[in-house]
Amino acid sequence: MRETINEEVGVVMYYNASKRLAAPHLIHWQNKDYKVGKIGYHHTVREGATLHHVFELVDTDQTLWFRLNLDTSNLHWKLEKISDGLPG
Repeated sequence: MRETINEEVGVVMYYNASKRLAAPHLIHWQNKDYKVGKIGYHHTVREGATLHHVFELVDTDQTLWFRLNLDTSNLHWKLEKISDGLPG
């Protein structure tokens, strides 16, 4: 079931200089850590002067789907949505 969350979460991010790639590596939400698996989608959205990086990804167990938003004006991460893939 897909759920709207809109909560700030902790994220460990990495940067690979040779590939010029920055991406989330670990999500900390509700006292649990979720290791990031495949990133399916990344895009940017501009709201006024603020640029947002939006990532859609699954955990390494491929049991949960996450939609994360990085607000570049304050470098805060927000978990926008989550899904366990089940209907409902």
